[in-house]
Amino acid sequence: MERFRRTGALLEGHFQLTSGLHSTHYLQCAHVLQYPHEAAAFGEAIAKHYRDARIETVAAPAIGGIIIGHETARALNAKFIFTEREAGIMTLRRGFTVREGERTLVVEDVITTGGSTRETIHAINARGAHVIGAASIIDRSNNQADVGIPRIALATLDVPAFDPATCPACRRGETAIKPGSRKQS
Repeated sequence: MERFRRTGALLEGHFQLTSGLHSTHYLQCAHVLQYPHEAAAFGEAIAKHYRDARIETVAAPAIGGIIIGHETARALNAKFIFTEREAGIMTLRRGFTVREGERTLVVEDVITTGGSTRETIHAINARGAHVIGAASIIDRSNNQADVGIPRIALATLDVPAFDPATCPACRRGETAIKPGSRKQS
């Protein structure tokens, strides 16, 4: 978390998360990952957990997972691919392919509900690869997000996230800021 504070990546206020939930804290991973030495350190730290897993490919959901996924793949000497939404569905595009049984790790910057990670796992498994694990820099679900397979996080936070209907800041009339990259509905 010190890396996030030092680079201005830990924000406090009233935020609408990618999941649609609201929170008083936002982790803007792009601010810390803009520094290659920080991104490499996070990638190495994730890779350390999977050194003996024979990972062939690292996959990440675009856009937030691209840098950390790439750095993790580099540290594991593995191929790197990413998924994107097409017509609202997470899919492989840009000619990315996986082969039957290909041992894959899904990596994300921050997990809140696990939605993007689950969608990426589904997209990779649907193409025949075998996703053996998932990882993130930050788990802001306090280990509550279930992605259907074993996962690790470099840091786990217990930061409350609220449905907009029950958000205390919304009740006070404060407007939520949407700093994330995915368009909110």
